[in-house]
Amino acid sequence: MKNITKEIMQNGGKAIGTFFHIGNANGVECLGLTGLDFLLIDTEHAPYDVESTMEFIRAAKLRGISPFVRIKDSTRSSVLKMFDIGAEAIIVPNVQNVEEAKKLVEYGKYFPVGNRGVAFGRGSGWGKDNFATNLTEYFEISNRESLIIPQCETMGALENIEEITAIDGVDGIFIGPFDLSVALSKPGQFDTDEFKEAIAHIVNACKKSNKFCLILALNADQAKTFFEQGFDGVVVSSDAMILHSAFSSMVNDIKGTKSTNKGLGY
Repeated sequence: MKNITKEIMQNGGKAIGTFFHIGNANGVECLGLTGLDFLLIDTEHAPYDVESTMEFIRAAKLRGISPFVRIKDSTRSSVLKMFDIGAEAIIVPNVQNVEEAKKLVEYGKYFPVGNRGVAFGRGSGWGKDNFATNLTEYFEISNRESLIIPQCETMGALENIEEITAIDGVDGIFIGPFDLSVALSKPGQFDTDEFKEAIAHIVNACKKSNKFCLILALNADQAKTFFEQGFDGVVVSSDAMILHSAFSSMVNDIKGTKSTNKGLGY
């Protein structure tokens, strides 16, 4: 078991991903052939269950793209099932406080870091993968390669970000800029001093604790800016939004028309 995206970030590289919303295993394979490092399967907002997510993870492994999963909530079941089916990282939405972050580690890391329930599912080749044939080695490798990444998108998380990033077993932070801007009472206002200060505060906390810091970018230019600001990974828009943008651009080019597309997307 090796988390390629983790290795990229750990070695100072910049990891690029996108939200996966289209919901088809062929789509996952296609994304795996683009050069993206990871995809973020969104079970919080998209209508995916555990079984369909497992098929997306299987397709990602086939094409060499890291399967990250945004789980629907911070419950033990949500954490446990996604790691058991082979997710290489879980992104956890709506984290409110330090205790909730500690619970994520308890649920998602094996002994001695946490108290993850022991099972040998598809993520370990049902116990037949080489790294899973020795229990001590299985625990050690799983804890190292399976990333737990809470989102910082609430005032509770922001106000406690130093304590959250300092937790052993929390591997990084993912910033949800829209919800964070709402929490700051500045919905969608990313140029305000409050928002910029919050972003810098989170990045600094991650760097201080030697944890990864990731964020959503709406487009390629914004992604480049975030990398310049010290982010380790960027989720660029979503597969659906980029697909729409690409085909709209092609159609307008052929017809010689100007795009009338509006919105906050890519």
